[in-house]
Amino acid sequence: MEVSSIFIGIDVSKARLDVAVHPSGESESAANDKTGIKAVVKRLAKIQPTLIVLEATGGLERQVTQALASAELPAVVVNPRQVRDFAKATGQLAKTDSIDAHVLARFAEAVRPALRPLPDAVTLELRALTARRRQIIEMIVAEKNRRATASKAVGKRIDAHIGWLEEELERADKDLDRSIRQSPIWQENEDLLRSVPSIGPVTSRTLLAELPELGKLKGKQISALVGIAPFNRDSGTLKGRRVIWGGRAAVRSALYMATLVATRRNSVIRDFYKRLKAKGKASKVALVACMRKLLTILNSMIKHKTRWSETFSLHTT
Repeated sequence: MEVSSIFIGIDVSKARLDVAVHPSGESESAANDKTGIKAVVKRLAKIQPTLIVLEATGGLERQVTQALASAELPAVVVNPRQVRDFAKATGQLAKTDSIDAHVLARFAEAVRPALRPLPDAVTLELRALTARRRQIIEMIVAEKNRRATASKAVGKRIDAHIGWLEEELERADKDLDRSIRQSPIWQENEDLLRSVPSIGPVTSRTLLAELPELGKLKGKQISALVGIAPFNRDSGTLKGRRVIWGGRAAVRSALYMATLVATRRNSVIRDFYKRLKAKGKASKVALVACMRKLLTILNSMIKHKTRWSETFSLHTT
C-alpha cells in the first residue's frame, strides 16, 4: 500500500453519516442533512482520499453521493451483501454504524471496487419515478388480492383505493413521459431501445433509469452488472452447473419479461432460442442466454447510436 493512500468508508443512516478513515483509524459523524453533508465533503476534499466507499441503502445515500460527485471525489456505491461477506471473512461479526464505516474503509483498500460514473440528479429523479411506479403496481396487485376475500363493506373501500392507485399510476406514467421528453439524450436512447421488437416503455425506462452504464461497457461486463452472466462452480474434477446471481433486480425483471416476448416476436432472439432448445438446453437456461444476447444487442445499439435491424443484431454477438 502506498503511504499516501487514504480510504474512506461512509455508513449512511436516515439521521447520520458515520465516516471512517483508513489506515489512520480516525472516525467522525455528521447529520445526514445539507449542513452535515457539506461539512463531510469539505473535510474529505482536504484529505483527497484514494477511494470512498458507501453502501446502497435504498436511496438514503443519494444526497451525499451526489455531493461527493459534485466535488469530484472518487466515490463508489457498492452492494451491501459484498461488504457483509467481507466483514464476516475478516472476523468482524459485531455490527454498529461506526464499525460498519470502518469495515467499508477496509473494504475500499482490500477490494478496490472500480469507479463508475455516478448518476446525475436528473437520472436519479427518473430512477425515483420508475421505482415509485413499481411500488404503485405492487400496491394495486396486493389490494386486488385482498379484494378477492374481503367482505362487501370492506370491498367497497378496497375498490375505492384501487381506483385512486390506478389514477396515481397514470400520473406516474405522465411524469415519466415528461422526464424523458425533457432530455434530448434520453429521448434519443429511448427511441433506439423502443425500435427493438419486444422492448416497450417499461423496459426502456427501466434501462435508462437503472442502467446508466448501458452503451459504456463491454457485453460481458454489462451482463455481470445486471446479474445474468454465468459463474463457474467447479472444484477439483467436479464441474458444477453455471449459475447467475446478484446484479440489479429491477433491470433483470424488466429484461426477463422483454425476452419472453422476444422469443415469440423478435426474429433474432426467437431463432436463437429455438437453436438452444434444439441442442437440448433447458427452457430456463435458454431464456437466460437469450436475455444476455438481447442485453448485448441493446448495449451495442446505444453505444453506436444505431436503431434495430436484424443485420446489425446478427453481427453484434
